[in-house]
Amino acid sequence: MSAPTRSARNEGVNEATAPAMEVGIMPMDLGVRAKLSVMMFLQYFVWGVWFVTMGTYLSKTLRFQDDQLGWAYAASPIGAMVAPFFVGMIADRFFATQRILAVLHFAGGLVLFAAAQAEQFSQFFPLILLYFFCYMPTLALTNSISFRHMSSPEQQFPGVRVLGTIGWIAAGLLVGAMAVEDQNLPLQMGGAASIVLALYCLALPHTPPANTTQRVTARDVLGLDALNLMKIRPFAIFAVSSFLICIPLQFYYGMTNVFLNEINFPRPAGTMTIGQMSEIFFMLVMPLFFARLGVKYMLLVGMLAWSVRYVLFALGADGPQWMLYLGIALHGICYDFFFVTGYIYVDKKAGAGIRASAQGLITFITWGMGGFIGSILWGRVGNYYKLGPEPTAPHNWYSFWMVPAIFAFVVLVFFALLFYDKVDSDRQTAAS
Repeated sequence: MSAPTRSARNEGVNEATAPAMEVGIMPMDLGVRAKLSVMMFLQYFVWGVWFVTMGTYLSKTLRFQDDQLGWAYAASPIGAMVAPFFVGMIADRFFATQRILAVLHFAGGLVLFAAAQAEQFSQFFPLILLYFFCYMPTLALTNSISFRHMSSPEQQFPGVRVLGTIGWIAAGLLVGAMAVEDQNLPLQMGGAASIVLALYCLALPHTPPANTTQRVTARDVLGLDALNLMKIRPFAIFAVSSFLICIPLQFYYGMTNVFLNEINFPRPAGTMTIGQMSEIFFMLVMPLFFARLGVKYMLLVGMLAWSVRYVLFALGADGPQWMLYLGIALHGICYDFFFVTGYIYVDKKAGAGIRASAQGLITFITWGMGGFIGSILWGRVGNYYKLGPEPTAPHNWYSFWMVPAIFAFVVLVFFALLFYDKVDSDRQTAAS
């Protein structure tokens, strides 16, 4: 779920490994690999241990309305929109990466402890927003520090990054086993884990700033040079479709745990980790599907999976539980087939000089703008389909889930009818 950054794409390998690239790929140092793997595990454990169940805690215990839940989850995309400025204009130029990671995670841990004590929305929202200002830049920085110490990121990074998914799974299983989804304990656990990670970051390989002399502008950070790609019709259709599909996607991230708890589904937090397990599996088999389907149909399958997932949730609310299990298990297709394929498509369409800018731009459009609008929308839809004025009133879940199901299907039709690109044989680049 992390955003590619300017430093991650441009740095690739450090000077010490560059000569080895000329004669072959130098094996990655096992000590460095182990340190980076533990970093990834903790990075996503910190997020996963409280974020999935936050909606349940806010609604059942603090009795926030659904639109307030939506704003709480909108803090994440707001942080995603701010993070590129921080990473590109400050962290890349002035500080060693491991030190800035330590400072951000330590500050974030303290903020999570404070958020766990807040009981009013006016107190909670500013704190959770401040937390994501600290946390979202670390997603890019952990990628950056990994790339800097790899001789072949394409081959070595997936094996390190998968520990992040395992960390998210471990967090969900732990919270589910403890049965504390409606308590503030997950927030406190996240705060404690964040401080542990902050101390651990000081033991990471030294990674000095890469751009100490080069002037980095807001244009570079926001990827404005990549806007030339919008002149290419297939890319423009892809970008618009990606923005639109990220709106209904937020319904899943914000309301699934609330939904499962409300219908008394067994062990919701633990069960939801089936989605991450599915993500690992489909990541491994993606090359086989990619060779057979190509970019367009991979993206279409990903969009269709989102719509089918929501229909399964709608029908499974008062139906057989296998529908809910299947809807959760579709996460691997939903995420990998759309987002991973999308990153590959952007990489192929962008010229060598603007690849980083293009990835930054599409991330800003999707996880930033689309995520923000989607979070606000699902909060209002949740309030609309509540069966009473009380914050803990039940929902008409069939109608609620059919909204993103129809939304995602309309985007699928739009994309299917308008997108055509010989991406595998015709590499177009942006005009200079």
